[in-house]
Amino acid sequence: MNSQKYVALDVDSANIVAGVFDSKGKSMMECFVKTNSTAVRQFFKLLDGTVHVALEEGTQAAWLYEVIRPLVAEVIVCNPRRNKLLQSGNKSDRIDVKKLAKLLRLGDLHSVYHGEQSIESLKQLVHGYQTLVEDTTRSMNRLRAVYRSRGIKCNSTAYNQDKRQEWIEKLDIKTAQMRVGYLYKELDCLMKLRDEAETAMCRQARTDSAYKLIISVPGLGPVRTAQIIAVVGSPHRFRTKRQLWPYCGLAVVTRSSADYEWVGDRARRRNKPSQTRGLNNNFNRTLKAVFTGAALTAIGSNKEFKQCYQRLIAKGIRPEMARLTVARKLVAITLTLWKKGEKYDPERLNQAAGTGDQ
Repeated sequence: MNSQKYVALDVDSANIVAGVFDSKGKSMMECFVKTNSTAVRQFFKLLDGTVHVALEEGTQAAWLYEVIRPLVAEVIVCNPRRNKLLQSGNKSDRIDVKKLAKLLRLGDLHSVYHGEQSIESLKQLVHGYQTLVEDTTRSMNRLRAVYRSRGIKCNSTAYNQDKRQEWIEKLDIKTAQMRVGYLYKELDCLMKLRDEAETAMCRQARTDSAYKLIISVPGLGPVRTAQIIAVVGSPHRFRTKRQLWPYCGLAVVTRSSADYEWVGDRARRRNKPSQTRGLNNNFNRTLKAVFTGAALTAIGSNKEFKQCYQRLIAKGIRPEMARLTVARKLVAITLTLWKKGEKYDPERLNQAAGTGDQ
């Protein structure tokens, strides 16, 4: 019999609590599965009918999605922060499974995008590169902190190979000199690893068909192109640029209240502008850094974008809002070219992105 089954999973590093429910919400089975691919596959092969699965976003979510997706009709990885039912009342693994299954059955889960297994290798390399960049920055900050703690003003020359001994001798404590020496060695290792990771990441990105399209956009070099492909995966996730802007943290948030008033016996909308509250705060940090950085690069090195920025400034728009407009244009152009399979054409700048995006 081809029946509908709804499976909710509560996952930790060693164990998965699985609850199976029918279309009326009645519990059919509850069991415990080891957190390994063999046990998970065996469990789902025992289930007949049309199986829908839900689990929360977490460390193992991407891996479980890859394991389960070929075996069932639907897998939803949900964002627990957006599901209030999961946060209210008592909490335990079994209670969470029942709540998650109820939301799955009612179609009330907010899913997190998981897909495009073809770019999984690039995603891993991008994560590795970004981690090494963060670690490198952390080591540089630690070096600066040592010098500041001894009342020495530090600048970028402190990282140069030929200037290091000179900077070390500025410290008046032998142990502080030893500490800085260790940090310099750590920094050298990290810089070498970061260069290797960047090379591997860019090499992998070049194998993707979208690479030549995206890198043609001004301001988007090999590293930024690789990051865009790894994070976005598919441009068809976003219907228009207005869905991609919030994901990049470039959507302007507005608020209004008391929008209507009574005129005689009819309600009329008030003629007042909405109040701007800045940019949205739920966004992908990698993409925001990519496109805001690309905007600065494009303004400084590309004639079309430099002229666009200057026109906005001439209209009285604040510099930060003008840069935001350029970043939004870059997002719109990238999405359009990626969907159409075309390279960047400066003559179509305004046509692709529009002129009223600030």
